[in-house]
Amino acid sequence: MEEEKRCCQQKKTERSEEQRRKLLNRLRRIEGQVRGLQTMIENDVYCNDILIQSSAVNAAMNAFNKELLANHIHTCVLRDIREGKDEVVDELVATIQKLMR
Repeated sequence: MEEEKRCCQQKKTERSEEQRRKLLNRLRRIEGQVRGLQTMIENDVYCNDILIQSSAVNAAMNAFNKELLANHIHTCVLRDIREGKDEVVDELVATIQKLMR
């Protein structure tokens, strides 16, 4: 946990304004979907309908993760490998393993 804190405080990713906007818009749509799930629970909506909406949220998160991962590989990982920081490959493998749980 301590290493994760240190890592996140030291490393940053510069993103273009367009890239930042696309990622944030995607997250805002997901946030709206999650709020919709909450409303469905509050309104005692039929379980199957909630499960279908929940599946849509999972698909949206997966799409977000795929986009962010692709950007990460094309920018951060590639840069670090070119700079001789081969440990980024281990970090990438660990990240992919977490995403595949």
